[in-house]
Amino acid sequence: MSLDLETVRAFVRVAELGSFTRAAAHLAVPKARVSQQVQRLESVVGARLLHRTTRAVRLTPDGDLFLARARPLLLETEDLGAMFAGPGALRGRVRIDLPVNLARDVVIPRLPELLAGHPKLELQVSTTDRLVDIVREGFDCVVRVAALRDSSLVAIRLGKLDMINCASAAYLRAHGKPRSLADLDRHLLVHYSSALGSELPEFEYHDGSGYQVRAMKSVITVNNADAFQAACRAGLGIIQVPRFGVAAGLAAGELVEILPKFRGQPLSVFLLHPHGRNVPKRVRVVLDWIESVLRPHLRA
Repeated sequence: MSLDLETVRAFVRVAELGSFTRAAAHLAVPKARVSQQVQRLESVVGARLLHRTTRAVRLTPDGDLFLARARPLLLETEDLGAMFAGPGALRGRVRIDLPVNLARDVVIPRLPELLAGHPKLELQVSTTDRLVDIVREGFDCVVRVAALRDSSLVAIRLGKLDMINCASAAYLRAHGKPRSLADLDRHLLVHYSSALGSELPEFEYHDGSGYQVRAMKSVITVNNADAFQAACRAGLGIIQVPRFGVAAGLAAGELVEILPKFRGQPLSVFLLHPHGRNVPKRVRVVLDWIESVLRPHLRA
């Protein structure tokens, strides 16, 4: 018995979605057929690839290894089918991960124009502030606002986001407006920490020769960009945040810039993908589109 692409595709969808039911719906086939395909695949390779319980489906160590090889195979096969297709015929799934604010304020509002030109594309959009494992979680491209760690990924530098210090108008009425770094001793900082408190709350600033940090007091720690801004608007403290994300609040007078001479270090924005030189056509289209949408909001 030999492998066939439909059987491999069924396994990959179950592994990605964590469910035979969701995989069957995605593939538009009966659940029983997907289950039979995965069982047949395990029989062919001679190893159990999935742990099944009544509540969850998860990969075995052998399943992890098989999935790592199966994904590129499917991508290459799908790309061969699209090689001579016109723009409107481009099809297939592209899985992307975006920071919450960039997704909400910039990318998602523009998605209709991408899909109007490529109506057969299927986009899976993850919005999170955590650093996803791009290869293990099966992402085709990721926008990352952070220092790079994984040298195995292809990185396209898009630019930088300028930072701003701000607080709500209500907070400043209650606590006064700081006019020097020394004044911060009497103020609160909304603390952003992906690990909820593993680092101390600090205010970052440039002292003329380099970036420094100043310890501050905080009464709230958050790990999400929306919660970060919500806490600021609620009057819980000062935030240091990319300017584009608070432009509307500043224009409305809800938020007020403070200490403009002591802004934090600009954040570098990268577009990452794991495909090396062999980028599937549908992924290349999405990469180029995301780059064109984000660059106007960044500085070099």
